[in-house]
Order: sequence, then structure tokens, then C-alpha cells
Amino acid sequence: MPAFSLEPAQTAWCAELRALAADRLRPLAGKGEPGHVNRTLLAELGRLGLLRRVFASGALDLCLMRESLAHACTEAETALALQGLGAHPVHAHGTPAQRARWLPAVTEGTAVPAFALTEPDAGSDAGALRLRAEEDGEPGRETGAGSSAGRASSRTGDSPAPLAAVSDGPRRWRLTGEKCWISNAPEADFYTVFARTTPGAGARGVTAFLVPADRPGLTGEALEMLSPHPIGALRFDAVPVTADDVLGEVDRGFRVAMGTLNLFRPSVGAFAVGMAQAALDATVAHTARRRAFGGTLRDLQAVSHQVAEMALRTEAARLMVYAAATAYDDGAPGVPARAAMAKLLATETAQYVVDAAVQLHGARALRRGHLLEHLYREVRAPRVYEGASEVQRGIIAKELYAHLEAE
Repeated sequence: MPAFSLEPAQTAWCAELRALAADRLRPLAGKGEPGHVNRTLLAELGRLGLLRRVFASGALDLCLMRESLAHACTEAETALALQGLGAHPVHAHGTPAQRARWLPAVTEGTAVPAFALTEPDAGSDAGALRLRAEEDGEPGRETGAGSSAGRASSRTGDSPAPLAAVSDGPRRWRLTGEKCWISNAPEADFYTVFARTTPGAGARGVTAFLVPADRPGLTGEALEMLSPHPIGALRFDAVPVTADDVLGEVDRGFRVAMGTLNLFRPSVGAFAVGMAQAALDATVAHTARRRAFGGTLRDLQAVSHQVAEMALRTEAARLMVYAAATAYDDGAPGVPARAAMAKLLATETAQYVVDAAVQLHGARALRRGHLLEHLYREVRAPRVYEGASEVQRGIIAKELYAHLEAE
């Protein structure tokens, strides 16, 4: 399916989502407390079947959902996206027991997940993670192949002693360190946590763990941010985890993280496109009726050309997002670069469009409660999270040079 041509059913579904967001979700969003999880809104997203669709659909459907919801209710869009981001590693890499325990509640909107990757000194550089996962020395730890406890040599012979497990229990670790700028923290019910299991191994020594919020030693605090959704810091003080909590494979957590981001980065772009379209629609309506200098604003060439530029950039960003999502769904080559391009172009475009919309509206757009005042606060963060714009440029360049070297 060409990325620039949606099926009639998809177009109708997007219109339905915009109507649902305006009529049923926006009133619930307005009753939420800024900086806190709006569980009433999440429950409604679950009742509407939208959370289930996050995990049952492909990247393009996810983009259509996020764009449509963002156009009418950014709070609903963000709530839906964070459910998907936090729980996608469980959906894609979890064991049957992990999936059965958490995914039904996530899709019903009764359990809140969080994606805990970023640290105070390791944000965009996931390979620099410092949260430690140290193997537990308490009784019950396995000491088989690959365990340091099983490498001791025999004192009575020249051959190493045979390796033996001292317990039939699962492998255990203790998590120690910090995470910060974590969406839904500290109110989430469980966290997808990325920790270093092999020191000095860079991205190859990271493991993903599913950590319930009630584990001993796990604490958190809310951070007051520009964005209205909850963001917090987490502290891990010897938090116990076992092999039963691993998502995917030990030391292969970087793949879990990057696979999740490759899916969600284009949809961050879709969120940005939805905001840009809302700002553009408001600007077209305002400049068509606002009278100035003996006519309407749209009669001024400087204004009409500005509006045309806003529309041009918004549509270009939309097409880039759809193309990246379609490439992901088709398993096409170059997905990391396409995803990075989509997020980069769309988020930078949305910043430009919303800023231009504020300028054309004047002071009224900065009044608390105005749509553009709301969008102006919302639009800044996507250029930073899930990899800042500079990181996306780095990914694109890396992929280009890797392709050259492979020729």
C-alpha cells in the first residue's frame, strides 16, 4: 500500500477517532490532575478498545491512532502512547507468564506501565547505562556454566572441578542505581527496566527486566516538568529480580530497547503531526475571520504565504511518518534510519508550525487555556524524548555510512 494513500476505511476510522477524542476523551482529560496518571481516562481508552489495538495493530495503525487523538486531545494520545511504550517489551519479548500477568490489565487501562531507560548521565547513549544488575550472592543463586562461582579449580587435581548448580532456583540479581525522566513514574504499576549485567560491555551488556512497582528497594519521586503527564525519577536500592523477570535474553536488552524505539519513533512523529494539524486548522480559521488593515489577515500575502508554508511542512512530515511506519510493517530495510527521519522531521516541523500559529494569533494564543498555549507547552518535549533531534541525525548518518561501507 503506498504510504501516501490511505484506504477509505482508514480515513473513516481516523475521523471516528477524532470525534471520540473530542466528545468522550477530552472531557475526562480536563478532569485529570496535571503531573499525575489519569486512570479514569485510561479506563475509557480501554473500554473503547484503543489500548488493545495498540498491541494488535502495526506501526501505521499506531501512527493513525496517535495523530488522530493528538488532533483533538493530546492527553489521551499521550496516555495511550505510554501504555504502548511501557508494555511493548512485554508484548514482544515477555514470557507467557509475564504476558498473562500484565497485558490484559494494560489493555483494560487498569495497569500502568513505564519504559525506564534514561538515567541522569545516560540519556540518549543507552550503551552508557550505569544501573547495575549484580548477581545475588545469597543462597539460591545458580552456579552453572558462565557463573563465576562455578569456575574454582580443584585443590587435589590438575583439572577444574566440575560445574554444579548449588540450587535449582532461578538466577538472581540486585538492581542498584537511578533512572530519571521516566514517563508515568513514580505512579506506574510496573517498569520495563534496562540494567547493566556485564560491566564494560557497552550496549552488549544490558538486560531488560520487568520490575513490579512494589518490589522492595524501589522508590521514586515526581519531577515538575513542562509536560502535563507524570514524569519522575526512580531509585533502585538492591531491588531483587530473577531470571523470571528477564525480558528477552540476558545481555541482549539493547535489542529490546531499540526494537521498541524503532516502532514508536515514527508514532512520536505522528503525535507531532496531529499537533501541527490542530495548530494549522486553528490558524486557517483565525486568519480567515480576523479583520486587520481594511480586510482579513488572509488577504495579506505575508500571512497567506506563511499559512501555506505551515501546510506544506505538515503534509511533508505526515508522508514521512506514514512511509516509515509502512516500512516497519513491511519489514523493509533501513527501518532505523527511516524511523529517525520521521521523528526528526515531524517533531521539528510541529515546533515550527505551532510557533508560527502563535505568532499569527498574537497575544490571545498565549492566554492560559487557549488551544495554542496548550500546544506550545506540549510540542517542545517530543524533540527531546526517545532520542533528541541531534541523536536522530546521528542515527541517520550512521546508517548512511554503514550502507556505503557495505557496498
